[in-house]
Amino acid sequence: MSLAGPIDLHRLQIFVAYCEAGSMTLAAERLGMSQSAVSQLIKRLEQDTGSGLIDRDARPARLTHAGSTLLDLSRDLLSHAQSVTERVRHESTDVCPRIRLGCVDSFAATVGPDLIRALSGSARELHLGSGLTPGLVAQLVRRELDFAICTDGAVQEQHITQTPLFSEEFVLVVPRLHGYERAPDLCTISASLPLIRYSLRSVIGQQVERILRTLGVQADRRFEFDATDPLLSLVAAGLGWALCTPLCLWQSRHFLAEITLFPLPEDARARREFFLLAHKGEWQRIGKDITRATRQVMQQRIRHDIHKALPSLPSSAFHFFANGT
Repeated sequence: MSLAGPIDLHRLQIFVAYCEAGSMTLAAERLGMSQSAVSQLIKRLEQDTGSGLIDRDARPARLTHAGSTLLDLSRDLLSHAQSVTERVRHESTDVCPRIRLGCVDSFAATVGPDLIRALSGSARELHLGSGLTPGLVAQLVRRELDFAICTDGAVQEQHITQTPLFSEEFVLVVPRLHGYERAPDLCTISASLPLIRYSLRSVIGQQVERILRTLGVQADRRFEFDATDPLLSLVAAGLGWALCTPLCLWQSRHFLAEITLFPLPEDARARREFFLLAHKGEWQRIGKDITRATRQVMQQRIRHDIHKALPSLPSSAFHFFANGT
């Protein structure tokens, strides 16, 4: 369906009302308009689209293929138009109506509760979801999310902005029952114990692969997980070793008594960076609130709690970006 020009949203609303009512008469009654006015607006919409939308020769009248296609597309379009109106109306107010925030799982499970409390005055309604970075980015692009806190800064969408928040250092995690007092050589340990991996569907899994290549470690692909809990459960049971990060360890801290961690060799140390992704030019005040609250929660509570529980964690484990740099 080719368009001669932008669709008039008012005419589109009338068309959707007609489709939902099933007749011009009922649509006119619901809209408080005359039947002729409804009919004329739909005809003008047909002129806008260059397509017949209603088969008026059928009894009863029914939508054409073009009409059905327009109806499928119109609900999302009208919903987005309504959200734009709400955002413009509330952008200058103290409290925004609803914010949809998606976070990677380890962030949602550790920083999420404190972040929600810190943002309680910024939005009347806050929806927090979690998942893997690729899925969260896709949701943001489709406008199913207003913000996403992810661990990959390589988003190519020009209308998406990225604000760096903080980074954390990867560490080596081994079973405590194996009695390692010093960090084992990764090539040596991989010959005796399998590597428990994050899957390549996740950004952290892809980062682990790059670390292994840097170290020249060849490890069989036997166990792969999208989440930290099952990964650490195998390490805690003595069934393998892993590369992990402090926030992931804190997410699954019920396994801390059964594992030991060591810093990676200096030539292979790598960091996982967290970014706030947002739609360019939208909800800027809320974005600043999320950035500020995230850094405060991490610096004032989460980092302290993690270092207290994991005294062997390097002092360089966390780095906080200031003013987006």
